[in-house]
Amino acid sequence: MVVLPYTVAFLLLCSLQTVKIANSQSFIGINYGQVADNLPPPSSTAKLLQSTSIQKVRLYGSDPAIIKALANNGIGIVIGTANGDIPGLASDPNFAKSWINTNVLPFYPASNIILITVGNEVMISNDQNLMNKLLPAMQHVQNALNDASLGGKIKVSTVHPMGVLKQSEPPSSGSFDPSYGDLMKGLLEFNSANGSPFAINPYPYFAYRSDARPETLAFCLFQPNAGRMDGNTKIKYMNMFDAQVDAVYSALNSMGFKNVEIVVAETGWPYKGDDNEVGPSIENAKAYNGNLIAHLRSMVGTPLMPGKSVDTYLFALYDEDLKPGPGSERSFGLFKTDLTMVYDVGLSKSSQTQPPAAAPQLPPPTATITNNNSSSTRMSSSNSTSLSSKRWSVFLWVLLELKIFRIGVFRGIFN
Repeated sequence: MVVLPYTVAFLLLCSLQTVKIANSQSFIGINYGQVADNLPPPSSTAKLLQSTSIQKVRLYGSDPAIIKALANNGIGIVIGTANGDIPGLASDPNFAKSWINTNVLPFYPASNIILITVGNEVMISNDQNLMNKLLPAMQHVQNALNDASLGGKIKVSTVHPMGVLKQSEPPSSGSFDPSYGDLMKGLLEFNSANGSPFAINPYPYFAYRSDARPETLAFCLFQPNAGRMDGNTKIKYMNMFDAQVDAVYSALNSMGFKNVEIVVAETGWPYKGDDNEVGPSIENAKAYNGNLIAHLRSMVGTPLMPGKSVDTYLFALYDEDLKPGPGSERSFGLFKTDLTMVYDVGLSKSSQTQPPAAAPQLPPPTATITNNNSSSTRMSSSNSTSLSSKRWSVFLWVLLELKIFRIGVFRGIFN
């Protein structure tokens, strides 16, 4: 009879651990592009998202039907202004107020709008006038939110490509292109003053396309590889995603803005492409997205930002069949328009109980990580762990979890 209380406590701890894992995935988002003529109704997409562990959705515009369909389900929504709106937003504060009155106030807070992105990849547009107007446009949108008493609730930023960095290797030497000069400094001062994130689009896929060696592919797909040493920090990087994100961190730090939050606004891998394209395949896309999700869920973080996962928006929810360019541009979707999966990376609540693939980082040399791309494969190098060791592992885990009740939010229940 003495065993029963411990059994009950253990089962309760397991349940709470499951809840904690489920609630800790707010960093997983997805991009919902609409350059297509075959997308399902917004209501169907909203139901699909609720069946997954995806907690945030980024729109490139502000489609009212989609914003409304995502109401009352807790999903964070990022909406965006078009690049073509930037001159008007910059020159006319009333236009900014009108934009907020039309695209935010009718839906918030039922629709959980968390961020407004002013333009997309403006800084590499080669349009100097547009670049000069970006910061004033952001300021007017922020002022309009402030006037509506939403300034502290909805953030304002813009989205950058990795091309804004002049140097990204090694990660500790990351720096912005000096040609952006005061423009970038002004944007970062805005981010810092308003507590808004620096949004960036890192794509290991494009890094692999420019260096299509097998070892580069493994490095980009989070698969076992020799790693790449940063000679300045003596940190060995085991995947391209961490290296790219830390290069951004270093660039921010070099300008005195290391406390500005980094958000990965886009990252993904195409599952097919034209015959002359290097890299697109179901296997590669499944490996990249599955291992990235596992890496985020591990909460390991990056070498320069350990112990936390950056908010990361996967690209993309659906294929966009009207996009121009090579075939890969129309083949990034994780879901088909009939709402079935293109391939499984463990996002479904009904089918996923653990991360879908290994998250190999900061590895001791004796550890072996097996990657099966779709199933939970965070495994040790030995499959013959003794029953005694397993019991000790469970016992130690329970002791660690019990600490939650002594210091955590459940103190009142158990005191």
